[in-house]
Amino acid sequence: MLRLENISKFFPQRGIVLNNLSLEAGEGDSIAITGPSGSGKTTLMNIIGALDRPDSGDVMFRGNSILKLSPDELAGYRNRNIGFVFQDHLLLNHLNIRENILLPLLANQIGDNEFSDKEEYCDKLMERVGITGLKDKYPFQISGGEAQRATIVRALIRKPSLLLADEPTGSLDSKNAENLGRLLVELNREFRIALIVATHSDDMASRMALHLKLDDGKLIL
Repeated sequence: MLRLENISKFFPQRGIVLNNLSLEAGEGDSIAITGPSGSGKTTLMNIIGALDRPDSGDVMFRGNSILKLSPDELAGYRNRNIGFVFQDHLLLNHLNIRENILLPLLANQIGDNEFSDKEEYCDKLMERVGITGLKDKYPFQISGGEAQRATIVRALIRKPSLLLADEPTGSLDSKNAENLGRLLVELNREFRIALIVATHSDDMASRMALHLKLDDGKLIL
């Protein structure tokens, strides 16, 4: 489904961050990427998610290069295919939890019937991850663990093929981090969604089927 071919990325302040790196991910795969701060994990995730471009190499999705897409086409690619979970939940305080989850749909200009279907799907996902009772609350009224569960539902609302989680447990205590790691694995298996997690957590990494380390710009087992 996803293939990175000989990806390199250079920053003037940091030098070569990614060095002729390759990676493949198929439907239902779960992959952990670990490495010290500054090793390039977030840069790699941004390239996979079409938020950044490599200096060389190619990013293939279902056999097509995403680097050949126009900005509008890239936005459509992200909306259709990728869900993002970041360390900071990025929920808007003036919207309640259900509104935050449904917010990405507004960019798609979908019809009323489809939006109604998505609202029903939202409620099912909220029930699945255990936050049904929070739908009318606001981000400042819930815990960090609950906010990250809401972020996961928001990432899944468009039924993406690939879920990218960049340090999803970085701001959580150990109990909530463990619970979130377990939930991500369960959803990966249940929905057959490809999951790539960049993390400092050995516990999170151990839950993935494949654990790769980013070292000197390359991925190693």
